[in-house]
Amino acid sequence: MAALNVALFLVVVLGLAYIQAPIVLWVIVTFAVLLFISILGQLSFLTLSLFWILFLLAVLFVGLKNFRERRVILPLVKRLQKRMPPISDSERIAIESGNVWWEKDLFSGRPKWKKLLAIPEPKLTSEEQDFLDNQVETVCNMASDWEIVNDLHDLPQDMWDYFKKERFFGLIIPKEYGGRGFSALAHSTIVTKIASHSLTMAVDMMVPNSLGPAELLLHYGTDLQKQYYLPRLAQGEEIPCFALTGPEAGSDAGSITDSGVVCYGEYEGKKVLGMRLTWNKRYITLAPIATVLGLAFRLYDPDNLLGSNVDLGITLCLVPTSHPGVEIGNRHYPLRLAFLNGPTHGRDVFVPLDWIIGGIEKIGQGWRMLMECLSIGRSISLPALSSACGKLCYRVTGAYARLRKQFNLPIAKFEGVEEALSYIAGFNYMLDATRLMTAGSVDLGVRPAIVSAIAKYHMTEMARKVMDHSMDVHGGHAIQAGPRNVLVLLYTAAPIGVTVEGANILTRNLIIFGQGAIRCHPYILKEINLLTEGDIETNLPQLDRLLMSHIGYVISNVIRSAVRGLTGGHFIFAPVRGPVARYYRQLTRMSSALALLSDLCMLILGGNLKRKERISARLGDILSQLYLASAVLKYFNDQGKPDSDLEYIQWSMQTCLADIQVACDDLLNNFPMPWLGKILRMIIFPWGTSYHKPKDELSHRIVSPMLEPSAFRDKLTRYCFISNNKNDPIRRMENALEQIQQVDPIWKKFQMGIRDEQIPGYENLESQLQIAVAKNILTETEKQTLHAFLILHQEVIRVNEFTYDLSSMVS
Repeated sequence: MAALNVALFLVVVLGLAYIQAPIVLWVIVTFAVLLFISILGQLSFLTLSLFWILFLLAVLFVGLKNFRERRVILPLVKRLQKRMPPISDSERIAIESGNVWWEKDLFSGRPKWKKLLAIPEPKLTSEEQDFLDNQVETVCNMASDWEIVNDLHDLPQDMWDYFKKERFFGLIIPKEYGGRGFSALAHSTIVTKIASHSLTMAVDMMVPNSLGPAELLLHYGTDLQKQYYLPRLAQGEEIPCFALTGPEAGSDAGSITDSGVVCYGEYEGKKVLGMRLTWNKRYITLAPIATVLGLAFRLYDPDNLLGSNVDLGITLCLVPTSHPGVEIGNRHYPLRLAFLNGPTHGRDVFVPLDWIIGGIEKIGQGWRMLMECLSIGRSISLPALSSACGKLCYRVTGAYARLRKQFNLPIAKFEGVEEALSYIAGFNYMLDATRLMTAGSVDLGVRPAIVSAIAKYHMTEMARKVMDHSMDVHGGHAIQAGPRNVLVLLYTAAPIGVTVEGANILTRNLIIFGQGAIRCHPYILKEINLLTEGDIETNLPQLDRLLMSHIGYVISNVIRSAVRGLTGGHFIFAPVRGPVARYYRQLTRMSSALALLSDLCMLILGGNLKRKERISARLGDILSQLYLASAVLKYFNDQGKPDSDLEYIQWSMQTCLADIQVACDDLLNNFPMPWLGKILRMIIFPWGTSYHKPKDELSHRIVSPMLEPSAFRDKLTRYCFISNNKNDPIRRMENALEQIQQVDPIWKKFQMGIRDEQIPGYENLESQLQIAVAKNILTETEKQTLHAFLILHQEVIRVNEFTYDLSSMVS
């Protein structure tokens, strides 16, 4: 009975901590339980006294507010201030830019899954779908990627003209300014379809719709700037570029050395107040042909013409490239691809102040403007390119693995090849699910700073892995460059997505968790603001409330992680029933673990967490995999939970959870306090490793749809461009795959005849087929079918040949 009394007390106290009950409720319920035990229980006087003393001490700590603030909170606050690193203005702007969205739920340890599933499914309008089916289809048929990259080194002029005529450069510009006014989802899908045909086409088209003058003008431009530039940009009368990166400022774009000095000068025959600009930029897409240059620079006012400050901060302006002193025209040669990219320079170029984007009111606001617009671009452009890579490789590599035979078997039948195909299949599913959810967030009005970083890093890395696996499967066929090889240019371009718009190393190690922890945590940002702004004595009551809530939050996450670890997460709420429900439970369990690990790392390391990049990266990996898994579950739910997708869901969930397990293991093995790392492992994973990679049988099942024509295969590769030209290499492969089921039985009879020596192995194919008919192994119709297929098959596996000096193509 005494043991039951102790158990009752502990269950109540821990249960209240589990739900993070309000203090008043905690006091009332705990008092009632202690009173019940004291009257009816059978605890010894010593044990009962201990419980009452602990209870009264807790009540006094909570109730004596002034004592707590002065004796506990104030010393704690002073210690926290010493451990907190200084936050620069650029860091603070980056932290505060954009919005937090679903990632905040994931970080909290309490994701509200019904809220996620209630978000409307992203859908294209009929106008957007019509544009994809017609204008996008037309432009993709104008030239092959090989022709663009190797023959023209640029888009053909009729393609540039078509882009302008059909307002491809005005996808995001509202109709009132002459643009298409399309959604972020449409923008993403258009880029995906074009990129599946030609990355050069996609990059040249997407940059004006991504981080460029149009995006900045829409959000920050003055009315006059919008009325002048937006119609011209929409119609292609102006070709824009945006110059941010310089030799000394790459990933750390806030350190740009390009400058502007406020001064008087002459413009159009009049003396006006303006800026004298000097810049040296590189890696600027469309710079060689741009007619209007967006420019980021640091503005100074040494003569105090605008006020008392000298350093006015990073500022953005628009400069016509025809303006005296602007230098453009030269090209870089990024990985020998053909999209236009190059440097731009200027020295002491005078421009009026009203060329500043947003006018003089936006002086010094450039970094914030860039951070917010960059997050939108990263949510659309690079995820779309990555998804295009997944779709193309899924379709082409699956078909090739089914058609290509070695040892008289399709190479897809070999387990090593099948393993590579399973990653292509699974990652393709995850890529498109993440693309749809991330682009959909922009259409909801979110400026997803953290989600965009997650999508950018993990989707470009998945695309790189997909390309590597595809190259392995295609083997020698994939390394022979030429128009027959549809992978070579995409493979060559893979590092571009990894390095642009924030190098992946930087994104993983510094941005995802570094920014995510502060923005998503329910208390950290408020605590930082109170610790760094204003007087501590004045802020003490607010800090007291926050820190008390924060302590309760940490205790709650400890209890939640322990209970969920011991029970394997089996009793956690799931918003659905069936085979997918367990994945909601496990993701919630890992969300609690993330919340606990994050708080303890921040508490132990304080400001040093910024320098412990590997710890930050592993915490970011957990958050990222939770987001990727959420996107897959949302996609599955939006599709109506089809049975056809179930195995792909299982593979994706198991892969994400296994990656979370690896991140947790690496973090706990390298925890700042090794003894605490061991305790945390026992709390989070009391029964050992919880998650493993998908089993071979599941990988086998998700590969099967890649190998045969089907509606499901078409669904997973929707918006992958396939030409109707019979000489197109992908069209050839598709035609051959469509015949494979009919040809396979004929081929087996033919091969049986050769093995039985009824058909001589030394004869040529024509003779062998004639003999097969003569000996009634094949009918005349079967002979013709097989002959036509084998000719097509030879064309599929054939590679290009060139003259010795590579001056022309032989075949």
